[in-house]
Amino acid sequence: MAELFRRPTKERMLAFPEPEALEFPGCRPVRIPRSRIADHEGRFEFWDADTEVAMVVREPTTTWHEHPSQRLRDLATLISAARGSPIETFGTADLAVLGPKGDPRRILQADQCLYLRPLEESPGRIVEVGEDALPDVVLEVDLTTDVYRGKLSLYEAWGFPEVWVEVPDRAVRGPRSKRQPGLSIHVRGQKGFRASPISLAFPGWTAGEIHLALNEPTLSLATVAMLRRVGRVLGTPEGTGPDEHAFLGEERRESRAEGRAEMLHAIVVQTLTTRGIAVPSALAERLTEVGDDSAEAVMKAALTCRDEADFVKLLEGQASP
Repeated sequence: MAELFRRPTKERMLAFPEPEALEFPGCRPVRIPRSRIADHEGRFEFWDADTEVAMVVREPTTTWHEHPSQRLRDLATLISAARGSPIETFGTADLAVLGPKGDPRRILQADQCLYLRPLEESPGRIVEVGEDALPDVVLEVDLTTDVYRGKLSLYEAWGFPEVWVEVPDRAVRGPRSKRQPGLSIHVRGQKGFRASPISLAFPGWTAGEIHLALNEPTLSLATVAMLRRVGRVLGTPEGTGPDEHAFLGEERRESRAEGRAEMLHAIVVQTLTTRGIAVPSALAERLTEVGDDSAEAVMKAALTCRDEADFVKLLEGQASP
């Protein structure tokens, strides 16, 4: 098993585990011929070409199931803003092992896939396991199924680096179910998956904190602080931060400019008032026309002008062309 995990080959990925050894509680088998799988638009947990059988969740899709994966996408967006570089999310993507002729032989569908760094080349309509870059994190939402008895062994055998299994707080648990709400993290090691209390992909983010962030009605201050810390840690090796984020960076620059303008306005008003010179009307608007590098000259004008008209004249001379 250790050799398989360190260097999984397509032959081994197609042979292990055997389909009959996999259990998919909460699912029903549905036949999807190989000739139709490429055009199939429905969702399933697993499909195998040899049997032409897909395992489809028995229960209808609910908001309880969809919410964690959509929330994770939003959390990743906030982390990427703090880091200053994008994180790609692909939702329910097909993760497929292809045969020698390029046809799908086995397919998994995850609830959410995260790539921490932009891909040099985006995957096609599927992520080809063994050829394409694998997601840094895969999320499985365990609501009415049990990933441990089916999909997790496939993720392990196929060499995925990190899988999160989330049982939502609002999960409907049957009388015989021993599962409790929470999130477990499975990371790749020398001998396969090992349970970890902390994500390796998102340094410092614990399983408990991730579960809380996926389930709380609105993001708490503690969660926001954690997202910012994780983003800053990810950005440190890259030398990036919030200022490098396309949207947030522009917002921060505008905010800083507004703050400088407000401070300059207050100082100019105080200086002119102290000197007994009337403050020009619409002073704040006039200051917005002054270049960012002209604050010192504006202060000099406030200190040396003879009267209001003289100050306005000097101010207009500093206006950006």
